[in-house]
Amino acid sequence: MSVSIAVRAGRTRRRRSHLSLGRRGEELATEYLRGLGLVVLSRNWRCREGELDVVATDRTTLIVCEVKTRAGSGFGEPAEAVTEDKRARIRRITSRWLAAFRVAWCPVRFDVIAIHFPPAGPPRLRHFVGAF
Repeated sequence: MSVSIAVRAGRTRRRRSHLSLGRRGEELATEYLRGLGLVVLSRNWRCREGELDVVATDRTTLIVCEVKTRAGSGFGEPAEAVTEDKRARIRRITSRWLAAFRVAWCPVRFDVIAIHFPPAGPPRLRHFVGAF
C-alpha cells in the first residue's frame, strides 16, 4: 500500500533550514509517523553494519522505516534508491537492533518513506507500507 500526500512543512522547514536535505526529510518523516499515532523508538540508530533511519511501533508491530529524500528527479524517484542490497542490509541491521534492545521476537514491518522537496511548493511524501 502506498500513501501520497503534500505536507505543510513551513515551521519545520524554517526551523531546520540549516540541516542537510536528508536530515530535513527524516525530520518530516518522523513527524508524519507520529501523526499516524506511531511511537518512535529510535532515530538514526547505528551499528558497525550501518544505520536505521527510523524505528517505530504501533504497539503491536515494530516498523523499520527507510527514509529517502530528493530535491529533484535527476537521480530517479527516492524510493528507487532502496535496492535489494539495501533491503538486505536493513534486515541485518534490524536484527542487530532487536539484539541490542533485547527484543526476543515481535512482528516486523519494513516501510519506505520517499520525500521530494521541489524547488517551489510544499514537500511531497509517499509512504510505502510493507515495502519489503
